[in-house]
This record gives sequence, C-alpha cells and structure tokens, in this order.
Amino acid sequence: MTAPTPTSAASTPPPAPTPARGYTATKDQLAQRLTRIEGQVRGIQRMVDDDRYCIDVLTQISAIQAALDKVALGLLDDHAHHCVVGAEDPDLQADRTRELMAAVGRLMRRG
Repeated sequence: MTAPTPTSAASTPPPAPTPARGYTATKDQLAQRLTRIEGQVRGIQRMVDDDRYCIDVLTQISAIQAALDKVALGLLDDHAHHCVVGAEDPDLQADRTRELMAAVGRLMRRG
C-alpha cells in the first residue's frame, strides 16, 4: 500500500499582488478623510432627527460636498500622475486619459 503524496504549499502559486493605485501612498490619509465625512453625514442625520433649522442642515450638506470634492480632486490628481502619465503603453495612456476626462465630466455635472 502506498501512502498518498502530501500536497505541498510550495506547489501552490502565490496570490497575485494587488496592483498599486495612484492613491496607495496616501491610503491611510484618504481613509481618515472619508471617516470624518461619514461622521459629518451622521451628524446631519441627527440634525434632521432634532428638527434643526433648514439652513443649518443645508450648510452642513455644503460642507460635506466640499469635503467630498476635495477627496475627488485628490484622487483625480493621483490618477493623472500615477495611472495616466505613468502608463507606459500609449494606447493605455489614451484610454486612461479618456477615463479621467469622463470622471471630471461626471463630477462637474453634479446637481
């Protein structure tokens, strides 16, 4: 009787590395900003629950929109520098430029 051959962990290919994104270097800072924005949104919910004055609620919404815009502009900047300019293939660079401009267009059409 022969013993079964044990499967070796060495024969399993390693998982594919996660690709670096334009925001990878500032991911922690980005996460902190988004957490802060999340708290602001919860604050607006409390304001509505407490029947706060409409203009006060709108002022807070405006502040959140400005914070999200700042995050979006940072992501656009990172994308432009890392993913567009950093793309070695000219076809890929052209595709990513189109993506970038479409994202800018979506951000500008808000409201």
